[in-house]
Amino acid sequence: MPRKAAQLSEADKHGAEGGAIAVDRALFVLCAFRQGDTTLGLVELAQRSGLYKSTLLRLLASLEHARLVQRQADGRYGLGPEVARLHAVYSASFSLELVVMPVLRQLVQATRESAAFHIDQGEHRLCLYRVDSPQPVRDHAKAGDLLPRNRGAGGRVLRAFGGARGELYQKIRDEGVAEMVGDRVPDIAGVSSPVFGPDGALKGALTLTCPTPRFDAAFRPHVLNAARDLTVALGGTFPYST
Repeated sequence: MPRKAAQLSEADKHGAEGGAIAVDRALFVLCAFRQGDTTLGLVELAQRSGLYKSTLLRLLASLEHARLVQRQADGRYGLGPEVARLHAVYSASFSLELVVMPVLRQLVQATRESAAFHIDQGEHRLCLYRVDSPQPVRDHAKAGDLLPRNRGAGGRVLRAFGGARGELYQKIRDEGVAEMVGDRVPDIAGVSSPVFGPDGALKGALTLTCPTPRFDAAFRPHVLNAARDLTVALGGTFPYST
């Protein structure tokens, strides 16, 4: 009989509730490949997954059969051509709007304030998507507006993760969030957090805005959670605790 591990492997810890253990383990092996990896040896895969080498070899045989991994001449493993095919299918069907808008709607529902997604546009930032607060008194920016890149929570986040120097920008990079009151317009406050893609590159800033009297420190975790959710939906890793 196969021996049981003294403790759960990393692969088993991340398994889906009610899912198939073998499938969860195989998918976790694929996820062991990180940015910058070209090939991984059996020892490295075992260390990252916490699985026995004998178990790994069985999983790798199935993944290789499905062309999701390929074994190199030196015995190391790399991702296979089926990964590239699936990426092409995903890219062709991908709509940023379909990913961003649900996250913005959820943030507005949770806070009753306005939420937007900003991207760099030269010396400005572009409000690419926006969901308005249901309250009549609100910030009346709209999708398509160009806003300052050097003022406002969203602009400060874009500058911080674009390499701007200074104590304020370092603080934003350290904490993963900018909270600004009256920075762009005296009677508007904002909370913003970065959104990352699969390569770790900045994709934009997710921003919550409200009239200054309604600013609440409790908005901060909501924005961080939304930025994390959007980063994950875009295939990235959110490096801040929420």
